Amino acid sequence: MSNTHPFSSLSTTAAVLLLPTCKGLEVIDPTSIIKIEALSNYSRLYFASGKRLVVAKVLYWFEERLAVNGFIRVHRSHLINKNHIRTCCAGMVVLVSGETVAVAKRKRAGFLQQIKNEKALARV
Repeated sequence: MSNTHPFSSLSTTAAVLLLPTCKGLEVIDPTSIIKIEALSNYSRLYFASGKRLVVAKVLYWFEERLAVNGFIRVHRSHLINKNHIRTCCAGMVVLVSGETVAVAKRKRAGFLQQIKNEKALARV
């Protein structure tokens, strides 16, 4: 009998998100999400395809699950996928979709550190 855990071969990234919507359960690929915006007790997801989806989940719920996928909380109301960042300057992030997102003053240092660490790892 093997002593390995049945889920030990799973990767550390979230493969899919299962989100309840008014039409049923949606299966979402996290890599297709550009950003997530807080709307009180709801969240609006923005996809690379241009699609938008509102779900009854708070931003913190997504932050906990998607940090391993490269999502960064840059503001009280925004969680962005760092793989979809075009540029960042002067406290603003420009995403590949052309949208700009403000980076909160309190989160700037941590955000810039994460981006620098990512660039350093890419060079190795």
